[in-house]
Parts: sequence; C-alpha cells; structure tokens
Amino acid sequence: MFILDWLKNAVSWVLVQFHQLFSSVLGMDPNSGWTWTLSIVGLVIVIRILLIPLFVKQIKAQRGLQLIQPQMKEIQKKYAGDKERQSQEMMKLYRETGTNPLASCLPIILQAPIFFALFSVLQGVAMYNPDDPGYVAPGVFAWPQYADLTASMHDAQIFGVPLYGTFMNADETPNPLATQILAVIMIALMTATTFITQRQLIVKNSAPDNPMVKQQKILLYVFPVIFAVSGINFPIGVLTYWFTTNLWSMGQQFYVIRNNPQPGTPAFEAKEARKAAKKQQKSGGAPTGTAVEEVPDTASENTPRQQPKRTSRSQRKKK
Repeated sequence: MFILDWLKNAVSWVLVQFHQLFSSVLGMDPNSGWTWTLSIVGLVIVIRILLIPLFVKQIKAQRGLQLIQPQMKEIQKKYAGDKERQSQEMMKLYRETGTNPLASCLPIILQAPIFFALFSVLQGVAMYNPDDPGYVAPGVFAWPQYADLTASMHDAQIFGVPLYGTFMNADETPNPLATQILAVIMIALMTATTFITQRQLIVKNSAPDNPMVKQQKILLYVFPVIFAVSGINFPIGVLTYWFTTNLWSMGQQFYVIRNNPQPGTPAFEAKEARKAAKKQQKSGGAPTGTAVEEVPDTASENTPRQQPKRTSRSQRKKK
C-alpha cells in the first residue's frame, strides 16, 4: 500500500505539472478535457523515457536468449525425462552466460504498478463529491495547493465524455451513449496497437527456428483478448494512457528492429540488403553479380583514320 500511495503521488504530481504547463504557459483552457488528456500523454512520455535503460536491457536479454538457444535445446534433449535436473542445468546456463529471461519482461512488469496508480487516481477523481465529508482526493490532489484541480479534472470532458467514464459505468456519466461509443473506439485502438506491436516482433525480429516464437504467437492473441475484455472497466483516461504507450512501443520497437535487428532474422537480412544497396550507390558500380557487357568501339574499328595532308609553306601562310 505504501508503494502504491507513493506511485499515486508521483503519477498525480506529473499530471498536475503538465496541466499547469499547458494551461499557464501554452494558454490552454485549464478545465478542458483536452488539457488533461495531453497531460496524460505527457505522463506517458516521461515514464517511457525513464524506462529506456530497461528497454535496452530487454533487447540485450532477448539477444542473449537467442544466442544460447542451441545449448538450451541440448539440455532439454539430454534431460528430457528429468525435469528437475533440466531446470538446474538451465539455471546454470543462465548464470554462466549472464542471461536473465525475466529481463525481457521488465518494462511491462514495471509499468503495471504505474498503470494501477493512474487507475486509482482516475477512480478517486471519478468519486469526487464535495458534499461528502469523508471524501479524500487521490495523490497530490489532496494537497491544499492542488485541491481545486480535483473538480477541474472531474468535470473535464472530451467529445462530451468525462475522463473517468467507462463502458460499464456509462449510465453514471452525462452522456451514456457517447461514453460507450468512445470507450469502444479506445478499446479497439488499444487492442489493435497491442496486436501490431507483438506481431511486428514475431515477423520481423524472430528467427524461424526460435522455439520461443510459439510462446510469442500465443501471447500475440492472448494479450489483445485480455485487454479487450478488461478494457470495458477502464476509464477513458486509462485507455488514453495505454493507447499512447502502445504507440510509443510501436515506434521504439520499429526503430530498434530496423537499425539493430537480431542476426538470422528477416529484419537483419533486410538491413544487410539496405547496406549493400547503399554501398553500391556510393561506389556507382553495377549491382553485385551483374555482368557488365562490353560494347566494342565500332567507330574506331570501321572508320579509317585520316592521314594529315602535306602542305607547302606558302599554303600554310595563307591559312
């Protein structure tokens, strides 16, 4: 609970700072839903920048697992009838190679508490009731200097839908139909971006013989289904957060796969082909493996050479 309270304070503080930036510096309406929505986008950017070192570790962990795949297959084959010994040998292999299979999940694992903290903040704002003496605002919204922002965020709307609105509690919002429509659109966007991000990783940056591809293909369909089912209970603000972070993941992953792909993958072959084409373009030569046809100089072979005519001194003076 202490960690969750600390995260709620951190998340709400970042939201408030971006809200003040957009309203005070950029002159946006402080009570507009778009001001608060952009504040959520700013929160995503801050979190993803902080997670970049972990993303680098994730890439290194995936490469390490790719390199030790042959050794893992040998252990699985050698100790096929002894699961305990197989597990011991796997752990020994991880220690010797400095590989951590959990490192590939760190960015997602560490985002989960932040996700729940944001969910709690939005839920706390949704339950805002100035007439209830027992109501306590979430995070820094309970601080005296930010107390008036609770009502501002509670009443903020985009397309006539409050940020705390969900598909399931649409009847409690000013415009139930608009809330359900926007919630369905956001859930579809969140689910689609999750699927595309996972598929991009499997198709472009996984070797065909990698046994982990089967697990990734299962998650390719499991994660979108989980998000689609659970998304009906997510507030619009949380759906905005998740959709934005998915967009960031897609762009970041595309950049890494294009510029630093794993060896033996389609993305690696595509990069090598681009390097070869670029090198050829710089040299100005013909493509590799293309024979250059030599065209004979027919003009020099068939046309007789004209010999200079002898002229007298007087003729040269006239010229």
